[in-house]
Amino acid sequence: MTFDVGSRYVSDARKGAGERTGPRPLAGAESSRWISGLRAAMDAEKTGFGRAKMLWSVLPREYAEGFRPYVGGLAKAMVREIQHVVPEYSQPLDGVFGDLFSQAIEQAILYPLSNIRDARRTHEDWGRVFRALGKGEFAEGRSLDCLQTAYRVGGRVAWRHIAEFGQKQGVPVDVLCVCAEAIFAYVDELSALSIEGYTEAQESAAGTLARRRRRLLELVLAHPPASPQVLADQAAAARWKLPEWVTPVALEPVADQGERHTPALEADMLVDLEGAEPCLLVAGQITDLAGLRAGLRGWRAAIGTRVRLSEAALSLRWARRVIALVQRRVLPDAPVTRCTDHLTTLWLLSDEFLIRELSARSLAPLDGLTVKQRARLTETLLVWLQSRGSAPELAERLGVHPQTVRYRMHQLEGLFGDRLTDADERLNLEIALRAEKLVAGN
Repeated sequence: MTFDVGSRYVSDARKGAGERTGPRPLAGAESSRWISGLRAAMDAEKTGFGRAKMLWSVLPREYAEGFRPYVGGLAKAMVREIQHVVPEYSQPLDGVFGDLFSQAIEQAILYPLSNIRDARRTHEDWGRVFRALGKGEFAEGRSLDCLQTAYRVGGRVAWRHIAEFGQKQGVPVDVLCVCAEAIFAYVDELSALSIEGYTEAQESAAGTLARRRRRLLELVLAHPPASPQVLADQAAAARWKLPEWVTPVALEPVADQGERHTPALEADMLVDLEGAEPCLLVAGQITDLAGLRAGLRGWRAAIGTRVRLSEAALSLRWARRVIALVQRRVLPDAPVTRCTDHLTTLWLLSDEFLIRELSARSLAPLDGLTVKQRARLTETLLVWLQSRGSAPELAERLGVHPQTVRYRMHQLEGLFGDRLTDADERLNLEIALRAEKLVAGN
C-alpha cells in the first residue's frame, strides 16, 4: 500500500548563503490528508514481517535522496558504537564473518533507502545476508545475544542520525515518527531473519552430530571392534568423550502404545533409533532409572550390565536377550528391565539346546509318568533340591500333608536311586528343573 506523497513536496532551488535546500513541507488541509492516508497505511499492517517495508514505502523519496551523502558516516558510527557496546565485536572482525558483518551494515542502511516509495522490492536480496549472519554466529560458537544487541545499537545510531538530518532539513514531526517506527520494526525483522539462519545452522549441526554419533555407536558395537585410534577420531568428530565404562540399553517399540517419545540426544548418550535393533549407549552407570523410564514412554528397554567400552557389544547382546525373554513371557513385562536382576535366568537359558540335552538326560527317569504325575514329582523334587528340608518343612512350602511328601520322595528315590546322593547329579537336576520352570512360565 503506497501513497503518491513525493509529488506533494517541491525542492527549494534557492541556494543563497545561509539558505537551506531540501523538501518544503506541506501545510494545512493537504498535510492533513497525507497524514490521514499515512495512518491508514500504518493501521493496515500493525505487526508481522513486512511492516518495516510498508512503513519505508510511504515516506517521501526526496528525504532518501537527501540522506544518501550521510550513509558513509552513519555506517562508521554504527561500527564504532557496536564495537563499544558489544565486547565480542570490539576487535576487527576477520574472515568470512567479518565480510558478512560489513556487508550486513551496508545492506541494513541501503535497503530502507532503496525501498522508500517502492514497496515492490523483495527482501530476498538482502534477507539472505542476515540469515547468513545468524549462521555465522552459530559457527563462531556464540549465542544470538551479541548480534541482536548489535541490531538494537545500530537502530539507535540510525535514529540519532536521521533525527539530526530531519531537524536540519525541517522534516515534519509526523514523518520522523514514521521513520522511528520503521527503524525499530526493521530491527525486529533483521533479528527474525538471523534467528532463522541460526536455527537452520543448529538443526543442520544437530543432524550432522546425530549421524556422526550413530556412526560412532556402530564402530563401538562392531565385530571385530574398531581400533582405538579410529574410535578416538570418530568420537572427536561426534563431540563425545570416550568413557572407560558404558551401559548399553536395548530398545523395542511397544506396539500398543499410541505415543512414542524419542530419547533426547544427551551429552553422555549415543542413540540409534533407526536401525533394526534400536539401542542407547550411556557413559558410565545409569542411576536415574525413573528418569529413563519417563523418557522412554512407548519403548520397552533392557539395561545391560555396566562394562568397559570394549565389551559394550557383549553387554548389549545380553540386553537384547532380555528383550527376547520378555517377549516370550519368560521374564515379566516391564517398561525397563535390568539384566543384573536376571543373571541366573540369562545363564540358565544362554544355550537352550544344551539345556534341552541336559534335561533330557537328567530327567529321563520321569519319562514314563503321566503329565500330572510328572508335574507333582518335579515340583517336590525341585523344592527338596533347593532346601533339603524335612518332610514337614517341604509340606509347608508345597501346601500338602507331610505324608504326601514322604510318599512322593519314596517314588523319587525309586526313580533316581543313588543319583539323589551324588552332588553333581543333584546340580544337573536342579539346573534342568529350574530351566524347565522358567521356559514353562511358572
